[in-house]
Amino acid sequence: MIVKICGITNREDAAVAVEAGASALGFNFYPPSPRAIGIETARELTAALPGRILKVGVFVNESPANIARTMLEAGLDVAQVIGETPKGVRTWKVHRMNPGFSAEELDDAGAEAFLLDTPSASLYGGTGHAFDWSRARIDGKKIVIAGGLGPDNVAAAIRICRPWGVDACSRLESSPGRKDPRKLEAFVAAALSV
Repeated sequence: MIVKICGITNREDAAVAVEAGASALGFNFYPPSPRAIGIETARELTAALPGRILKVGVFVNESPANIARTMLEAGLDVAQVIGETPKGVRTWKVHRMNPGFSAEELDDAGAEAFLLDTPSASLYGGTGHAFDWSRARIDGKKIVIAGGLGPDNVAAAIRICRPWGVDACSRLESSPGRKDPRKLEAFVAAALSV
C-alpha cells in the first residue's frame, strides 16, 4: 500500500518520512497553499530521496504543459491533479467527496489512481477533516484516501475501504508546512500495521 506524506517543504521532514517508512512524498505547487514550494526547492528535496520513494507533485487547475514542465524540472514521478489531466504523465486525479459524488465520476482513462478528499468551499486539501470512508470502497479502481487522516484514525480508514493508498498532511503538522516528527512516525506505523 502507498503511504504518502504530503506538504513536504524541507529536508528534515522528508528524512523523517523516509525513515518512518513512507512510500511517497507530496510537494505542493499551488501558490496560495501555506505548503507551496518552488521548482528549485522541490528539485533539491527530490534529488536527496532514495529511488524507491514516489515523488508526487500537487497541482490545482494548472495547465497540462506547466505540469509536465514542472515534473521534469523538479524530478517528480507522479502528478496529483485537480483540473485537467495531462497526457503522457503518471497521474493521480483528485475528486472531492461531495454529497452527490458517484463512483461513475472516476472515468478518467489517463489516471493511474484516484485520490478522494474531503470537500471544502475554500481549500484544495489540507482541511484536517475526514469524510465517510465507506463511500471510498470502490472496486476496480486504485483509490488513495485523503482528508483528516492521522495516527488515530488511519488504521480504521484502511480497514473500512481497503484503499490502494493513504495520504496525510495537515494533521501531521506542528505548523503549516512543518511536520511533527512523532505524529508523522505514528501515522506511518499505524498505516503499515493494518
